[in-house]
Amino acid sequence: MDKIVKTDSEWRAMLSDLAYKVTRKHGTERAGTHDDFPKEPGTYLCVCCGAPLFDQSAKFESGTGWPSFFQPIAPETVGESVDRSFFMKRTEVHCARCDAHLGHVFPDGPPPTGLRYCMNGVALTFEPAD
Repeated sequence: MDKIVKTDSEWRAMLSDLAYKVTRKHGTERAGTHDDFPKEPGTYLCVCCGAPLFDQSAKFESGTGWPSFFQPIAPETVGESVDRSFFMKRTEVHCARCDAHLGHVFPDGPPPTGLRYCMNGVALTFEPAD
C-alpha cells in the first residue's frame, strides 16, 4: 500500500474540524458521538485516505461509547505506537497508509483475539457491502 502524504493545510481543507483534530492532531471525540453506524455488512474506511481498515463482522458492542472491533481487516492496515499522554501508557492505533490517528487498542476484547480496537467514529466512514 502506497503511503499518502499531504501538508497540514491540505488535511485541514479536506476534513471537518473534528476529523482534523482527531486524525491529524491525535484528539479524541466524545463517547457516544457515533453510535449511528449501520449494522449491515460492510467495511469501515479511513476518513483521510479511504483505506479499508475494519470489517463489520469484527465490530462488537463494548459499552464504551466508541466503535470497537476485535481485529482489523489485515494486520498491515493499521500501525501501532506507544502513547504516553495523560500520564498513561497506551497503544495508539493509526492508519498504515496515511498515519491518521484512529484510536487505541486494549487487551480486554472478546474472542478470538482478546483485543478491543477502540476507534474514534469520526476517523471512519462506512461502505456497505455490495
